[in-house]
Amino acid sequence: MTFLVGILTFVIVLNALLLILLVLVQLPKKDAGAGMAFGAGTADALFGAGSGNALTKITKTATIVFLLLAIMLGYLHDKLHSDSSALDFAKQVQQKQMAAPPTKPAPAPAAATAPASQPTGDNLLSTLPTATNTPAAK
Repeated sequence: MTFLVGILTFVIVLNALLLILLVLVQLPKKDAGAGMAFGAGTADALFGAGSGNALTKITKTATIVFLLLAIMLGYLHDKLHSDSSALDFAKQVQQKQMAAPPTKPAPAPAAATAPASQPTGDNLLSTLPTATNTPAAK
C-alpha cells in the first residue's frame, strides 16, 4: 500500500509541474482586461467563448487528473495511517500500564498534638481581637 502511495505522490508532483508549465505557456484572450476582473463576461472567462485549442483541453484534463489524484491520495493516506496509529497507541498504553509499579496507599499521618501556643477548636474565638472603643471617623 505504501508503494502505491509513493507512486501516486510522484505522479501528482509531475502533474503539478505539467499544470504550471501549461498555464504559463498559454496566452491570455484578447479581451481579457480590467473588465474581466470585475465580472464582465464571466461565463466566457469560466467556460471559454469557443471550443479552445489543444493547450486548454490538456490543461482541463490535467486539472481533473490532479483533483482525482489528490482525493485518492488523501483517502489512502487516511486509511493507511489511521489503523496503524490506533494500534500503536493501544500498545503504548498497555506497555505503560504493565511497566508502572503498583502504588501502595500512603500511611495515614499520626494524630499530632497541637502546640499550646496555637489555638484549637474551642479556644479559637477567645484569641480573636476584641473591638476597642475608638471614636468613629466622621
